[in-house]
Amino acid sequence: SNKMAAVENLRQQIRALATSSNRLEACKALLHSMLEESLGMVASRQLLTDFSALLEAEVALPTSQRTISSSDLKEMCRLTLEAVQARAAAFEDQLSNIRQTLAQQHENDEEWAEAASVLMAIPLESGHRTVTDDTRLQIYLKIAALLLENDDAVQADAYVSRASALVASTKLPHLELQFKAHLARIQDSKRKFLEAARRYYELSLVADAGEAAAILTCAVNCAVLAPAGQPRARMLATLFKDERTRALPSFGILEAMYLDRIVRGPQLDRFAATLKDHQRALTSDGTTILARAIVQHNMLASSRLYTAISFTELAALLQTTPDRAETVAVAMIREGRMAGSIDQVAGLLCFSEAAGRDMRSWETRVHDLCVEVNDALEAVRSSR
Repeated sequence: SNKMAAVENLRQQIRALATSSNRLEACKALLHSMLEESLGMVASRQLLTDFSALLEAEVALPTSQRTISSSDLKEMCRLTLEAVQARAAAFEDQLSNIRQTLAQQHENDEEWAEAASVLMAIPLESGHRTVTDDTRLQIYLKIAALLLENDDAVQADAYVSRASALVASTKLPHLELQFKAHLARIQDSKRKFLEAARRYYELSLVADAGEAAAILTCAVNCAVLAPAGQPRARMLATLFKDERTRALPSFGILEAMYLDRIVRGPQLDRFAATLKDHQRALTSDGTTILARAIVQHNMLASSRLYTAISFTELAALLQTTPDRAETVAVAMIREGRMAGSIDQVAGLLCFSEAAGRDMRSWETRVHDLCVEVNDALEAVRSSR
């Protein structure tokens, strides 16, 4: 019939679109023809499905193998969304596919905010079509990932919260891992470093071998940046005792912090170079996050060496000013992260007996000694 012939002709035009010399104009004309009411809803939906499949296949190809440029592909997606907008409820599946293709191209071009915005426009609760929980979970997690790439942890957190209501029912392990990874990155971005370190570490235990080292490095970095105190000490102990951390570039600073050594100099500079942009940010007092963490750690480390120390001497040890050393000491004592008292008349910081001795259990200290002896034996063997 004439209708079947028209549909077949339009299919041929779709296939020819990739090599058309005037592609955008041809696309406009083709969309107008595909949406003609005389074709019928079923035919129009099938043609739009074929058209979206063409764009989806194109965006999946390596750049060198494509026949449609990035700018043309994005414009073709936009033209389609505009053409179908008036009848969007009738073509939700096809428009969803087009939006995902457009978002993928924005992602390929590292346009994170644009890609997230496109995916946000997909109706997942409209009632006009059935969307599975796994599909909704996948889209929420994708939006969160794009927002995190765009350093928008606040909005990403909102989409991870939506995903949290769906993740318990999924049977797809990769979606569960994505969810856990996003949670860790959000805590990291929000400077909740201790919680981020825990989440990164848990993730490293179930991640693929190829990804585990990078995730473990994130855990170590966050543990180093976390506020000094017993919770952080426990996290450092967990990481130090994990044999995998010995192969990491950041193991040196992890070891020094776990063993309560003063940290400064080239070791600190090397570690600082590995931090992400948000981890290099300034705090409210004008110092970097790392500088604050190191001052707090070194203050706790000095409590293992002294029963009392003047703020002038402490400032020299911490490479800061006496006023800054006193401010940090007051905050740590008040928050229960360091046991001690301040003699303002004498200008002294007095560490309590509990702070001056090693807080780790006897078994832990024996374990540490065995680890160091083993490392020494390995070094001797390797030198022969």
